[in-house]
Amino acid sequence: MRIAVTGSTGLIGSALVRSLRADGHEVVRFVRREPAGADEARWDPQRGHVDPAGLAGCGAVVHLAGAGIGDHRWTAAYKRKIRDSRVLGTAALATALAALDEPPAVLVSGSAVGYYGDTGDRPVDEDSPAGQGFLPSVCVEWEAAAAPAQEAGIRTAFARTGLVVAKEGGAWGRMFPLFRAGVGGRLGDGRQYWPYISLHDEVAALRHIIDTPALSGPVNLTAPEPLTNRQVTAAMARVLHRPAVLPVPAVALRVVLGEFSQDVLGGQRARPARLLESGFVFRDPGIEQAIRAALR
Repeated sequence: MRIAVTGSTGLIGSALVRSLRADGHEVVRFVRREPAGADEARWDPQRGHVDPAGLAGCGAVVHLAGAGIGDHRWTAAYKRKIRDSRVLGTAALATALAALDEPPAVLVSGSAVGYYGDTGDRPVDEDSPAGQGFLPSVCVEWEAAAAPAQEAGIRTAFARTGLVVAKEGGAWGRMFPLFRAGVGGRLGDGRQYWPYISLHDEVAALRHIIDTPALSGPVNLTAPEPLTNRQVTAAMARVLHRPAVLPVPAVALRVVLGEFSQDVLGGQRARPARLLESGFVFRDPGIEQAIRAALR
């Protein structure tokens, strides 16, 4: 299959591209600079431009582009960048797909479990409503921006991803060095739920969505049972054979992270109901399995 991917240089996107190419698929990577080869195509999400030649003949499109949530302190300008990079990019891509004479069969568009807000102890799945706050509002707009593709009859799925367990990047990429140095610990009281997923299972789940015609709408990409931050911290300490006795006080997180600390101290007890119902089998369902897979 010919498959287009945005966000192909990120943690998830680069792993997905490697996986697809290893199985013989033709991958077109959408980039914001001048294309460096025949396997790249140009797009400018801020201006709403997408090169239609890069989409021609594609059977599937996976849209993962977006500014990093935890890369910078949340100033008003950076919050706007987080929102615009997702909403404007999705709208541009969905509009371009809808205009094709032969559109792809499926669009897998990125989203996040942040859609649900801080759920406390309350379990949530794909039928649960959106939460309150900045990230839930971004997720709602992000998913709504794909409407042109849906209205054109393209099967559209929203990959609501949890915390990806990987040492190459993301939140876990920052945690591994701290725990190896023996200075890792729970965040706040550690009772907030962390819906995690191994990088291998994240990529496998994205490919499962592409290959499963019955899957559309929101799909939670998280391990079967989310754990609390306290449980995750204990697992990291066991696997890495390091102590984890230095908790990070909530007040310190608020000073360092500002508004983003609300989301770090909150969590989602999210379950992947639709993935499980569709027959997806996790390779790394447990947290220690996911951590060991990242270390491999």
